[in-house]
Amino acid sequence: MSETIKAQREQLAQAALENQDILDGLIARMESSSRRTRQNTAATLSCAAAVDPKAIVSYVDVFVDALDKPEAQTRWECLDILTSLIAYDSDACSKALGGAESALFDEDSGPLRLAAVRFLCSFGSTSQERSRIVWPLLDEAIQCYHGDLEFQDMLVAVAAFSESDLDCEVAGCLKGRMAFDAKNSRGALKKRAQQIIDNLEAE
Repeated sequence: MSETIKAQREQLAQAALENQDILDGLIARMESSSRRTRQNTAATLSCAAAVDPKAIVSYVDVFVDALDKPEAQTRWECLDILTSLIAYDSDACSKALGGAESALFDEDSGPLRLAAVRFLCSFGSTSQERSRIVWPLLDEAIQCYHGDLEFQDMLVAVAAFSESDLDCEVAGCLKGRMAFDAKNSRGALKKRAQQIIDNLEAE
């Protein structure tokens, strides 16, 4: 993405945060029949969410519905938005679990799978019960995407997950899952796996 396009999106996002009519117009464009319009709009709204997520929390359902769109970018932008909204309305964001699961196992898009891991880790961090809900999905993702380009970034999200108040069984399973890499891997992967184990043992 060019710096010009990025600057234009950020400028429009800021305008939307300052003007309700502009924000409502962007929200309406999420229902466009044009794939390009939807993904560009989702990217702009993601910029807005990064600046002031509270300003768009009332539109959770729009972003949940967009997880059914066919194009990967719209889906990953909306998962990023929903991840930022969990702190403000985690109950509403729970409606995105189905879409996040589908995104997690998308065969064609690494960025989409990464966005799903980030959402699931953030949602699972909100309570022990929710950590139990997301763990089977995260466990499978850790195994499936171990060699993927996005795996290191996935582990950053898992590390944050490991710092939360996890269910005891989940914590034990996660520790066991990380043990192999902590012992046998090298470099950044080894360090990240050990960090996760250290977080769990500190609880």
